[in-house]
Amino acid sequence: MGGSVVVGLDGTGNSVPAVRWGAEEAAARGLPLLLLHSWVSQPLNIPITQEGADKKRFGAEVLESAASMALELHPGLSVTTEQVSQEAVDALVDRSGRAAMMVLGSRGHGAIAGFLLGSVSLHILGRAQCPVVTVREEETAAYGRPEVVVGVQEPGTQGESVLEFAFSAADAHHRSVRAVRAWETTTLAGFEFLAAADLPDEEERAAGEKEKLAGILAPWRAQYPGVHVVEDVQRGRVAQVLLRACSQAGLLVVGRRVQSTPMLLGPVVLAALHHSFCPVAVVPRV
Repeated sequence: MGGSVVVGLDGTGNSVPAVRWGAEEAAARGLPLLLLHSWVSQPLNIPITQEGADKKRFGAEVLESAASMALELHPGLSVTTEQVSQEAVDALVDRSGRAAMMVLGSRGHGAIAGFLLGSVSLHILGRAQCPVVTVREEETAAYGRPEVVVGVQEPGTQGESVLEFAFSAADAHHRSVRAVRAWETTTLAGFEFLAAADLPDEEERAAGEKEKLAGILAPWRAQYPGVHVVEDVQRGRVAQVLLRACSQAGLLVVGRRVQSTPMLLGPVVLAALHHSFCPVAVVPRV
């Protein structure tokens, strides 16, 4: 994985866990860390005057403090800072094409109004070309739980970028992967040309889904032999199943389709961002 780990900073308390998480990720993967602050996109509740010079001074203090924290946690880490006059969304999306991943802070459980304002996070998540990790302000340690949970729904190559991110994260941080596949009970509406006797029963369907999951995971097990893998097939809606599986998760990894309309994140991604109790990585499927 090339490029930097980019952390977007707004100068509020939710920047702290994002810096901590980003520094841990950069150190574990042997990547440089880039800390970025947009002085034109500072939150409205920052107690400074509206003069540009004051905003720049505040931004410089934010970056200096964050860099000191990252180096204190991981001495020897390559850390650079950048203060920009672009809007935060544009600056971060621009850099996502060269980044290994991006980390944003979030303002607490039950909301995705992280980084600056809710729309900022959504715009970045919908447009970034690299994986974006959102970390809530109450997170005290990166990868504080033993599992990386990943949703496995897409067939073939469509889910490869999602699985690559999940397995590489687990390998770098010595965690297990819990690969979760959800399936829903078959109804007659979906098989209107079949007799009831020809419908697959639930045991057959469950066995078939387990076989599919095992087949999808086989090459990743071979590529990452040191990563312990738990195959988890459950009946239910995808979002609900994923959230139930996260009780021991240090990270939840979900994929998003690359849309012509970039704000369409999809219901599974939005549910994860709203309700997951751990950091969430949103990975574009390429």
